[in-house]
Amino acid sequence: MDVMDRIDEQVKNHPVVLFMKGTPQFPMCGFSSRAAEALKRCGEDFAYVNVLADAEIFENLPRYANWPTFPQLYINGELVGGCDITLEMFQSGELEKAVKAAVATKQD
Repeated sequence: MDVMDRIDEQVKNHPVVLFMKGTPQFPMCGFSSRAAEALKRCGEDFAYVNVLADAEIFENLPRYANWPTFPQLYINGELVGGCDITLEMFQSGELEKAVKAAVATKQD
């Protein structure tokens, strides 16, 4: 499977997926750590992809949605953004609503 297809599969098969450096338990950069923590505080499970463990994804993810940096958060197949946007949404309460709605839709 081509790398863009693998990225697309992750984005489309998970209601919430965070492409990050490291894992939520062991983040490898501050931006990924803050984004993962905001998602954890939403109280729902989310998928993640450690871009440091897959060089092809690390190199090609910026082309997938034309977003140059990590982390990248996708909800319902759509790019939400990186760390700053994720944190702004968390602080306003939008992130929790979006995450809960996405997870509830996937469970139906």
